[in-house]
Amino acid sequence: MQSDPAIDQQLTTLRDYLRWAVSQFSAAGVYYGHGTDNALDEALRLLLPTLGIPEGSERELLDGTLTFTERRQVIAVIEKRTKDRIPVPYITGEAWFAGMPYKVNPSVLIPRSPIAELIDAGFEPWLQLPMVTNILDLCTGSGCIGIACSHYFEEAMIDLADISTDALGVAQENIERYELQHRVNAIDSDLFSGLQGKQYDLIVSNPPYVDREDLLSMPAEYQHEPALALGSGDDGLDLTRKILQQAADYLTEEGVLVVEVGNSGIALEQAFPSVPFTWVEFERGGHGVFVFNRSELISHREKFNQGL
Repeated sequence: MQSDPAIDQQLTTLRDYLRWAVSQFSAAGVYYGHGTDNALDEALRLLLPTLGIPEGSERELLDGTLTFTERRQVIAVIEKRTKDRIPVPYITGEAWFAGMPYKVNPSVLIPRSPIAELIDAGFEPWLQLPMVTNILDLCTGSGCIGIACSHYFEEAMIDLADISTDALGVAQENIERYELQHRVNAIDSDLFSGLQGKQYDLIVSNPPYVDREDLLSMPAEYQHEPALALGSGDDGLDLTRKILQQAADYLTEEGVLVVEVGNSGIALEQAFPSVPFTWVEFERGGHGVFVFNRSELISHREKFNQGL
């Protein structure tokens, strides 16, 4: 997109630039999928942080005149979104998950998991312990799932595990943002390798699960996300297979495993046709999340080990 050099003379208010952003996004055919599903919400998520306007207060400020410096800032981020196809959270440095903001950068996947709905429900009816004391967020990325869990399970100790040291750095910043250092820990671990001897009441994971074909055909916006956090072999299930094989050893007697595999759920059922997967139904949208308790994982361990 080449902007008119006089655009900052023609457009003056926040309302003007929101309208212009919507038209630019539509004309450029940007892809929505990192926290919004339409041009207006995308424009709000981009422009409000850029201008330092708290979300929800824009109505009172729509007709306020922007300074020339602010106008140039807004034009620059709109161009970055449309021309370079950079997702909004990477431009603003912030993404929302389960009603909470998190720092993000290109070292981590942008939060968008339907698991947020499960957290809001306390993982009921699957997790029925009177007290949840230990939780693992496996393949944590920004740490958003585990940190959101910490606000629901206020007494639980929580580990955020990831193989990426850069991702763990982001997760640590989010831990400190919410002052949770006393009970949330970021751990360098290739799946369970760094967690020997630990057991959890809840293991929740959004691992890489995109298959090779889908990875190559994803919209340009997704190419800015770390490939390590997206792809997982030809069928997208390399890491999920390992999780299914090993998770029972890290669960307490009544512990529960929750894993998101998205569109690779079909391939998962085909890989283990004799295993009855329990798939979560979401009211707010989303799919591809399964649940097992420890006894179920043990009963199917041989099938998981043999890939049957």
